[in-house]
Amino acid sequence: MDATCPAIWPEEEPPKGVESCMDCGLFEHGSRMIWGEGNPHAPIMVVLDNPGAREDRHGNPFVCGTRETLQKAAYETGLEERDVYVTYVLKRRPTRAYDKEGAREACMQHLLVQLQSKTPQLVFCLGNVATQAFFANREAEVKALRQQWHFPRGVKTAVSYHPLAVRRRPNLWAYFLEDWKLLVSSYKQSCE
Repeated sequence: MDATCPAIWPEEEPPKGVESCMDCGLFEHGSRMIWGEGNPHAPIMVVLDNPGAREDRHGNPFVCGTRETLQKAAYETGLEERDVYVTYVLKRRPTRAYDKEGAREACMQHLLVQLQSKTPQLVFCLGNVATQAFFANREAEVKALRQQWHFPRGVKTAVSYHPLAVRRRPNLWAYFLEDWKLLVSSYKQSCE
């Protein structure tokens, strides 16, 4: 596989009994639960707000813009698919209006279970929503927190812009790449 081309990373199945969780209310949107993708044993856990679309309206798999931008930055900074596990605050893609705070609060239980069971070396929160949920701080802003290490939830964590924001505002690409380089530098130091 050409690591520079976007790819559909393997999806991790939700644990038994969790796949039918209805706590957040997003099951009513008709979207399926996506627990995570990439390498479930990876040293780097990337946290996004929600899984977005993995299939088109006909059910055919595709790589959305968020995943394409994320993978491009990962590959450009020397990471491979085996180094990264991507997961989400919300485990289902919202398709219409919903109780955002309630859904995030309900779904954080799943993310915290993942964090505890996977014990990643590093966490990388992308976007304000993921950052605020993971830091348990509604005021947390990527712009103020990027390019430094934090320890919410007891794990070394960096933040950056959401890949979709980077696609919409290409001037953010250089900052996005800087943040990935910070992540990769710490990861490589831990491997030495």
